[in-house]
Order: sequence, then structure tokens, then C-alpha cells
Amino acid sequence: MRPRISILTSFVLVASRIVLADVTTGVPDAAPRGFEDWESPIVLPSPPVQGTDDWASAVDRARAFVAMLTLAEKINITTGIDVLGRCVGNTGTIPRMGWNGLCLQDSPLGVRFTDFVSAFPAGINAAATWDVDLMRARGKAMGREHRGKGVNVALGPMTNMGRVAAGGRNWEGFGADPFLSGAATAATVEGYQSVGVIATVKHYIANEQEHYRGGSDAVQVYSSNIDDRTLHEVYLWPFAEAVKAGVGAVMCSYNKINQTQACQNSKLINGILKEELGFQGFIMSDWAAMINGVQPALAGLDMNMPGFLGYGVGPQNDPNPVTATNSYWGAALIEMVNNGSVTEGRVDDMVTRTLAAWYKMGQDTGYPNVSFSQLTEETYLNGELVNEHINVQEDHYELIREIGAASAILLKNENNALPLSVGNIKRIAIFGSDAGPNPDGPNGCMDRGCDQGTLAMGWGSGTANFPYLIDPLAAITTHINSMDPTVVVEGVLNDYNLAQVKTIGSLADTCLVFANADSGEAYINVGGNVGDRNNLTLWHTGDTLITTAASVCANTIVVLHVVGPVLLEAWIDNPNVTAVLHPGLPGQESGRALVDVLFADGENPTNPSGRLPYTIAKLRTDYPAEVLYSSGNSTPQITYSEGLQIDYRWFDSKGIEPRFEFGFGLSYTTFEYSGLQISVSDNTRRAIPSEALSITPFKTLTATATSNFSASSASASSSPSPSWSFASVQLSPTTSAPPPPLSSPVGDIGGPRELYEDLVTISFTVQNTGSVEGNEVSQVYLAFPSEYGEPPKVLRGFERTYLDVGDEESVEITLRRKDVSVWDVVRQEWVGVTGEVWVMVGSSSRDIRLQGSFEL
Repeated sequence: MRPRISILTSFVLVASRIVLADVTTGVPDAAPRGFEDWESPIVLPSPPVQGTDDWASAVDRARAFVAMLTLAEKINITTGIDVLGRCVGNTGTIPRMGWNGLCLQDSPLGVRFTDFVSAFPAGINAAATWDVDLMRARGKAMGREHRGKGVNVALGPMTNMGRVAAGGRNWEGFGADPFLSGAATAATVEGYQSVGVIATVKHYIANEQEHYRGGSDAVQVYSSNIDDRTLHEVYLWPFAEAVKAGVGAVMCSYNKINQTQACQNSKLINGILKEELGFQGFIMSDWAAMINGVQPALAGLDMNMPGFLGYGVGPQNDPNPVTATNSYWGAALIEMVNNGSVTEGRVDDMVTRTLAAWYKMGQDTGYPNVSFSQLTEETYLNGELVNEHINVQEDHYELIREIGAASAILLKNENNALPLSVGNIKRIAIFGSDAGPNPDGPNGCMDRGCDQGTLAMGWGSGTANFPYLIDPLAAITTHINSMDPTVVVEGVLNDYNLAQVKTIGSLADTCLVFANADSGEAYINVGGNVGDRNNLTLWHTGDTLITTAASVCANTIVVLHVVGPVLLEAWIDNPNVTAVLHPGLPGQESGRALVDVLFADGENPTNPSGRLPYTIAKLRTDYPAEVLYSSGNSTPQITYSEGLQIDYRWFDSKGIEPRFEFGFGLSYTTFEYSGLQISVSDNTRRAIPSEALSITPFKTLTATATSNFSASSASASSSPSPSWSFASVQLSPTTSAPPPPLSSPVGDIGGPRELYEDLVTISFTVQNTGSVEGNEVSQVYLAFPSEYGEPPKVLRGFERTYLDVGDEESVEITLRRKDVSVWDVVRQEWVGVTGEVWVMVGSSSRDIRLQGSFEL
């Protein structure tokens, strides 16, 4: 039976004690240190869509459409029909109006559960290119494939941060820096939506591990306890960039944030997404993430996916939302409207937002019908034609190969061990199961839920079927054979036959050792790894395989197909390990892309220019946070005690030496930097306040509610009353009633438009001083005045530049006002910094080549 919950009880805040996990061991139930009770304030009512800027026409058309619908027809658009439809998510239809509903389909690297589609490199590989054009091209190509199959809403990109190194789904996203992730997210959204597909940025928000993440059948659901400043400057940043780019949909996550479940967190949805960021599209639940009906509706949720109460809860295949009895919405939402729990105006806005995205992407005219079924690759299902087998791959294999090569990161290269030349090889040995095919085929494990053969994507809902998978052994053998058939190529794919590894390795002049580390979504358990990795070491005893080969082969080259950081200390300094290449998760063209980087004499030789989108530590305990693997609490508490200091920021602030720093990557050539110039715009308009922060960062506040959160509400001479500090409000132990709801004006799309104005231009010259053409990735970091409490340096720009031998080029990177602002939790606005800001330009976060400063 569906629980009946009144409006009053739905928003009562109950203070609960924080239980802080030990960040080095993951052991739960350690006493909190310096943190008080965390609660998420209430923001009501849900603001109706405004039709701001280029959304105006779409919103007007959507409102006109909604005005013609009955309440039941509106409900058909808000509530999914089940998981047994053609797509993983399906809205109801409006036959009277000729509206066929929406198809929502995974995944962030291709069209899931169908045939004749491409398997693209993972999001983490897109980030490793540090190339916005390639990121956008990848998004566009994936969009074309989704559109070609009739998908209206692509469930990507995934843009959660890599807060914990072992996080199961880190590989779906764009790394551990908000600026890099924001740029990649925006570019991917632009790519998808340039071909008329609605992109979905997910998972909103602070959904950083798989253990206890929640869901319909979860007994324990963790709460991410996060302060307001950290939320805005780190975890919200990529979502804000997606909203600014015009994203049509957002997916809320399973977990709680500050004790309130994400899909009914009114501060996050109404207060931040719809008001502060002026989001114009619709917000859907993750699949069966809703835990009741009234609260999400009032908190601003617009679509219930896939519609039922939960997996295994009640009937799973009622195709009519209006009559379904297994949904928190559907018929129940009609009842809520009829009894006054939810206004019909709120339902109207749900539908208007959804249809506005549909109109804005031009899906009302000439959009393809759904041509596949996520339930089968067969042509017919129960006698019905469900799969037309439309081939949407086009020439995307070329882009996949290009990104695969561009995202390969060269970590070590002693004595120019790479690139290889077939003419210099007599006998090459290739070791490791990761070099070869999965014996059960590339799609032999459902949702890639195994680690057999070469690793080219992780597991879970963020996957797609491989049309083929070129494994490294096949690609290398083919290349060498085409150049010189007399070269001996021997592969040992058994990771545990170390005797054979020694025998073959001792005879070879070149040894390639392949190893991997896998992860994915928590509904699949691979080798005891329930989504999140249990450790940061290589799988299949990869360390032993490498050290065994290196013990007999003086030219051992290691290739790592990994989902994220792995510990390399067991062998990285071994003198016989001459090179280490990190291709990550390169998709279907894995082997050919690898050959492009490994060999100088291939058909498409590529100088590696990939850069790490996260830090590789020497010790697991060097990282600032850890997966919470065990807890006795019904709501496990995960407190973001590191604040802004994630990944390289933590290593910098604590003086920890990483093995390979964020942004690191070697090249086959060398580059020099010169001529740093910095110019500040003479536009002195200061809509963004420029005085110092009003509070000490990360302190819990006792504050009073105000009704105005606008960016222009404070001036340099004013001392505004404090607003509610999201996630930092301390409720007195004697509090007997919740604070009053908050509401604020709907802002510009992405936040105050002044934030996105150009303010500072940084230019410098990069020259290729080596003997091989290639790309250099220039990175710009800023250091703010110490009183702002920022990390020692933060990434604020990057550019990938191709240079022929001897060529030089001027690189120009522009900083926006947002890039030189910090979030003030009292004013509830971005504050422009004042004083001297240092600029650091280099090839990684620690390889700084040029320095300068400017005054604000």
C-alpha cells in the first residue's frame, strides 16, 4: 500500500547527529569533529518556468499545449509507464493530441540495450583529452545515434565529481576538478542538443559512491553532508555550466543530501536549480528514486521515472499511468490534486517544462520514431515488430579512434622507449588477459558486468553494446604483420601462468604488459566489488604480472586500462619498466587507437597528449576522502569534511607528493612557454560584489531566513542580514518546529549573467622544441588572496594546441567573472575577489612554466 503522508509531516525537519566516517579507512561511526547537525532548509513554492532568453518561444508553445489537456492527460506526461516499454524510460502518450510520448534512454557513452550503435570512449577519457572540441564532437555523435534510434531524451552526460578514488561510477564522468568537469559537461550537452536530442545532466547531486546510494529496495541510504560553499564551488559547478549551456533535463539522485532525499530536496531543486540557476527544463527522478509522492511534487520534481513504486514492488508492467496503482504519482497524483495536496498549477508546470524542452529541441517536427526495443535485439517480441535494426553508427568509429588516441596518457618513458618502430623489433611478447578478447564475446556479460578480456568500458547502466571491440593483441599483431611478417609476436593471456611469462619474456626484446582495474554500478557485483572498487590495486594480480615480466625483460612497457586512479608503487620505479601508457576506457576502437600511440610507423601515428583528469597517489591514504563501505546506521553519514580541498587541491594544501599529479602527461616531444601577458577588462561595472567574504569558510551558522537571495541585493557599503546557509544551518536542540519556507526570485539561466562576462585575458606562447609534431595541453591555475580560504591553486582554463616541429603559437585563455569569484554563504551570492590574484601557466598542476599576477 502506498503510504499516505500529509503536507505538514512531509517537510518537518528532524535534527540528527552526524556520524563521520574515518576518511582514511572508511570505518563508520567515528565521533564527529567540528561538525554540528546538518539540515536542508525548505524552499517553497516551486517556481514556474519563466521562458527566459531563447526558451521563450518553446515555453509559450508548451503552455498553449498544456492549456488544451485534461488533468489525466497531463499526468500521462509526468509519470513513466514502466520498465517494460520500448525504452528504459517511457512517458504516457496523448492520443487525442497526436503526442506519442517521450523515449528516455541510457547511456552516457552510447545508446544502451540496442544494436547497430557505437561504443564510445567513456566520459573520463573525454576529459583526459582536455579538448573541448573533441568533447563536443563526441556529444554530437552520441546525439546523432540517439536521435537515429528515436530517443528523445539521452540520459547523459554524467557529471558527478570523483570525490573518492574508488568511486564505482567515476569513469562515467569527467574527473575530479569542477572547472574541467564543467567545460566537458557543457560541451557534451551542446553536442547532444545540437542535433535535437534532450540531454540529461546527472546525478543531482553529491552522488559520489555506490555503497548505500539508495533506491527503492534500499534499507540504508546515505546522506551526503555538505556545506553551502563546497556545494557551489565544487559539486554544483558542472551542473551550473550545463544549465548555462541550455540543458533540457536534470536527473536527481538516489542519495540524501543533508538528511533530505535528493528528489524531494526543495532547497536543491526549487531553491538552487530552478531559482538561483534559472533552470528552464524538467527534472526527472533517477529510476525508482522517489520514496513518496507529495514531497517531490512540492519540492520541484517534474517527472517520475520509470513510474512504478520500486523494482520488485507491486506490478511492474501497468502501461497506463492514470490507472496504475503501483506509482507514487500517476493516479495518486490526480488524487493529490483533487484533495488539495498538490495544486494543478504545479502539475501544469511539470508538463510545461517537459514540453518546452521537447519544443526547444525541435522534436515536434520530423523527429524519428522509436525503432528498437530495450528488451530484445530480436526483430519481433510477442509477435510485434519492435526492432527495425536501424544502423546509426555512420563514421563515428573514426572519432572514437581519434578520442581513444587523444586520451591516452603517457606516464613514463625512459630512454625514449616509446614510440615503437617495427623495424627495431625482432621478438615482442604481449602479456595479460587485458590484451585479448573476452572469451564470451565483447557483450558476453550483461551491462559489461565482468572483467574478462580487454577493458574498454566499466559496468552498469552507463554502458552500451559493442558493435565490435578491437583488442590490443589483435591490433598490434595486425600492425606488425603488415610491416614485417617475420617479427615474432607471442601473446600469453593467462594472467596467472607466470612461468610462461618468464619463459617468453626472457626471449623477447620488447614486452608489453596489459593490466586493468574495473568498477561500475552497485546493482552488479564483480569479484566482490559492489560498484565501488574495494581497493586501488590492479585486478587479476596485475602488479605480480608486471613485476614478473620486468624481472626477465629489460624493456617492459606497461599499458593500463583502468576506470580511475590505481597504485603503481610496486613497480613504477623498476628500471626495466621503461614506459607506462594509460589509455583508460577507450571504447570499441581500443586496439587500433593504442597502436596509433604505441607505434611511430602506423597508418595514423599519434603523439600522446592525454592528461590526467585526477591525481594518482603513492598511498591510498593520501587521498582526502574514502568510500564508506560499512555502517550500522539506517542513514549512513558521509560528511564532506575536506570541503573545497578535493584531489590535487588536497595534495597541494597538505604538501603531499603524488606519484602523478592532476593534469600530468608526457609527450614524445618537448614544449617551451614564454611571453605571459595578462590584461584585465576596463569594464568596471560591479554587479558581482567585490568585497571580502563576510564569514569564515566552512563554519556552521545560526541564521535567519530572508526572502531575497539575488546577486545584486548586497552592495559594497551594505551589511545584509544573513540568509539561510544551505547545509550549514544549525537547529537549536530546543527547536520544536521547522523554520518557515524560503523563496527567492528566479534568476538568469546559469546564475547572474554578469558571472559569465569576460574579465581577464591571459595570453602566452607555446613552441614545439622537440623533433615530433604533437599537441600540448596548456593549463591555467589561479591562486586567490589568502583571506578567501581557497585552495592553493584552482584550474580556471586550458587549451590543447597542435604544433609542428619548431612551430610556435600564441594561446589565449579568457577568465570570466565567475572564474575569479567565490561563494558567500551569508549573502547567498558569488563575490568577486579583490587584491592580487596569481596566474600559473603550465603543463600540469605542478609543472608550472610561467607565473604572473593581476589586481582586482
